[in-house]
Amino acid sequence: MRRRTPFLIGITLVAAAATPLGSTSASAAGSPVVGHTYVNDNTVAGNSIAGFDRHADGSLTSIPGSPFAIGGAGLGKGLGSQGAIQATADGRFLLAVDAGSSQISVLRVTRDGVPVLVGLPVSSAGVQPVSITISGRGLVYVANVGNGGSNYTGFRLSDDGQLRHIPNSTVAVPEGSGVGDVLFNSTGDRLVGTRDNPSLIDSFAVKANGRLVAAKGSPFPAQSLGPIGSEFRPTNPSQLFVSNAHAGPGLGTVSSFKVSRSGRLTAVAPAFPDGQTAPCWVEITHDGKYLFAVNTASANLSRYSINTNGSLVLLGTTAFTNGAGAVDARLSPDGSTLSVTGGASRVVSSFTVHGGDLTELASAPTALPAASPPRGAVVL
Repeated sequence: MRRRTPFLIGITLVAAAATPLGSTSASAAGSPVVGHTYVNDNTVAGNSIAGFDRHADGSLTSIPGSPFAIGGAGLGKGLGSQGAIQATADGRFLLAVDAGSSQISVLRVTRDGVPVLVGLPVSSAGVQPVSITISGRGLVYVANVGNGGSNYTGFRLSDDGQLRHIPNSTVAVPEGSGVGDVLFNSTGDRLVGTRDNPSLIDSFAVKANGRLVAAKGSPFPAQSLGPIGSEFRPTNPSQLFVSNAHAGPGLGTVSSFKVSRSGRLTAVAPAFPDGQTAPCWVEITHDGKYLFAVNTASANLSRYSINTNGSLVLLGTTAFTNGAGAVDARLSPDGSTLSVTGGASRVVSSFTVHGGDLTELASAPTALPAASPPRGAVVL
């Protein structure tokens, strides 16, 4: 799962029975295209993005010309992060990390869903970028984890897709920390980053000029080992949820925090167990009522309901049956489907969402490029 300890619990790479890349399933043939799904292929010999038409029935078919070259180089192995590809709120641009070349690629999404590179990839102002976050104000932060350039760094994204570094925005992180995620809350006034190796969470207030001010007490200790995936509650910018991946077999948990205006974290309660192994990534429904934790080593998804105060109630688990090593998960804009990438099996699978219940589609999974160790997903 981590670039330092790939799939910590020792997942065996398996070949999934997947729909060949570029083919059309029977269900998709008569189902209209309602959007698109994108995955950062993270390929070494020229990074690329796999793009899919997303159909009304939830099935996926490859966009003609996919995968699309994005100019930089991937790492060719797991990034151990959430957020390796992100979209602007209006869906006009995709931003993807090129971890192998320490760059960020910006792509404009055309009307037919084809992503087109805007200029050349931009330096990430560090080494080995793994996670990106974008606020509605055009503010962008990237987490770099490589030795000699491990940091959080800010950028501004212009209306025409130009990405420019913000001077004096870089916040250094100790080498070897293994940053797993960086993210804004919905109002863009707070930012957090998870550090896997020392089990810490960085938290900042965001100034009007885009620079960060560390909260008093930051970094904060995680409630268990290996905080990686994280997400603010869409309906409450002061509630943060973090998955804890490395406590051991069957000891996975998800933590809930209150985040003050200054960025100070206060745990809602002891971490909430899911009884699974390596919950690495989280996704919350748009209405803020349910949280899905992707258990990479258990190859399943835990389903929680979220109470008003941020406490969690475990509802059950749903198997990721069509591929090994489930990683990133993203909901469709209408919340009706959840796309999950299988890093070990190189697939993307789709689930229908009914409140806190998930059902994997019969048409799933869809294959990703054979050379791809996929990381990150965007659903438009």
